[in-house]
Amino acid sequence: MAAVAPRRTERALEPPRSARVPMGPTRKPNVCLRLSRRALGFYARDAGVGQRMNLGILRELVCQESTTFKNVWTTHSKTPIAYERGRIYFNNYRCCVSSVATEPRKLYEMPKCPRSEKIEDALLWECPVVRFVFRAFVSKNKVCLHFFERYLSWDTPQEVIAVKSAQNKSPAGARQAGIQQSVLLYLAVFHVLPFSLIGILEINKRIFGNVTDATLSHGILIVMYSSGLVRLYSFQAITEQFMQQKLDLGCACRWGGTTGTVGEAPFGIPCNIKITDVPPLLFEVSSLENAFQIGGHPWHYIITPNKKKQKGVFHICALKDNSLAKNGIQEMECCSLESDWIYFHPDASGRIVHVGPNQVKILKLSEIENNSSQHQISEDFVIWANRENKNKNLVTVTASGRIVKKKVNLLDDDPEQETFKIVDYEDELDLLSVVAVTQIDAEGKAHLDFHCNEYGTLLKSIPLVESWDVTYSHEVYFDRDLVLHIEQKPNRVFSLYVYQMICDPGEEEEEAEAEEEILNRTCSKE
Repeated sequence: MAAVAPRRTERALEPPRSARVPMGPTRKPNVCLRLSRRALGFYARDAGVGQRMNLGILRELVCQESTTFKNVWTTHSKTPIAYERGRIYFNNYRCCVSSVATEPRKLYEMPKCPRSEKIEDALLWECPVVRFVFRAFVSKNKVCLHFFERYLSWDTPQEVIAVKSAQNKSPAGARQAGIQQSVLLYLAVFHVLPFSLIGILEINKRIFGNVTDATLSHGILIVMYSSGLVRLYSFQAITEQFMQQKLDLGCACRWGGTTGTVGEAPFGIPCNIKITDVPPLLFEVSSLENAFQIGGHPWHYIITPNKKKQKGVFHICALKDNSLAKNGIQEMECCSLESDWIYFHPDASGRIVHVGPNQVKILKLSEIENNSSQHQISEDFVIWANRENKNKNLVTVTASGRIVKKKVNLLDDDPEQETFKIVDYEDELDLLSVVAVTQIDAEGKAHLDFHCNEYGTLLKSIPLVESWDVTYSHEVYFDRDLVLHIEQKPNRVFSLYVYQMICDPGEEEEEAEAEEEILNRTCSKE
């Protein structure tokens, strides 16, 4: 493999290990006291407090020293494996297995589809009472829509679904004759509850220009171009201006001289939103590879300047006036083959997560003192990989026999050094989970670290027993008391490793008597 030239070869020395992670409060909440107070009904009349208290107890159990995570189940599959909220899906979401029990248990398995049908994508919708999995089917004989459904996504989470078609491509003969397909793709939008059609619109190059892709998110139509340009339009405004006819699923409809039932073959669902003119533009920006994110408080966006040499450089700007935040140019001083990545923190704090091979930076967005209209970026805390400063000596011998030694700096993602591969956030336990990998001899070893989301303090480290090949595709999920590792090997072989939390009762039993005595004294005083 040819090495990619690094952006920079010089960087400041890393701080010593002991000074790398900021320390937060050291007082450990008492699990036994919390359980006893809960049993006495201390939180019965406070809505939500009981649930938060339960999750706080679980967090303490997860992070205590005596707790371990055991590999309880391993399986392999020739089809993709997916995980969603305690359920594992096999065979393109046809087979559902519960991961909550001690041993995974099959919940259901759908009958096989005819050869004329296959599942392209799936989306999970759930409420406190019931849970559904929406599936996008492609069928040769029974077509619901007038296009091949290929992708499912949330427009508004748990409320509105967007179904995206495959992109239309002109036949080879038409392309040779210079005939271009004007319609790039279709978007069908549905309300979830009750399940109803909002509308289907086409993305037409005659209206939007030489567009390469489009999608819906949070009521915004996002259109992307090969030049790196990203344009945003209001889907509500488009619907109000260009909807030709309101359609109801399952109802009779006359369209284009043909009468049929909306949503049933062969009539399907007509394209009832025809954009005949360029809609009002909300926002546009140019970014390398169309990379564009919005978040923060107040709204800011992150882009990479639209030049290849700027890859790995991120600009954080205010959405209202495009002004660059103070210290808003973030570039990690790393020398690596793989680029670092950045995103808004999913905990809704408005912070930003910047991940490199040897460090995870948590950045905060705040107002500049005496200037509330402008904001600045500053470090909240940094998580460093556990490394030693190793420099290899390149030894050469000249023609005269003189030995010349030259120091060579290793890459920051050198496989023999601990390298960060995955960073995620467990929202219920308020923990950052970080996967770090080190190549030992011929195989890689990984461990999953739990860090305090507020201070960055390392609370727990879990070794993964299976080897980690950095050339494979990996997904790691941490969900309450579960850890799942999904690995995709060559020839579409998928492997699943399930870990469950196991508490050592010894330590808790020793503390129980002392805590019960403290609780009795507390109750007697009250």
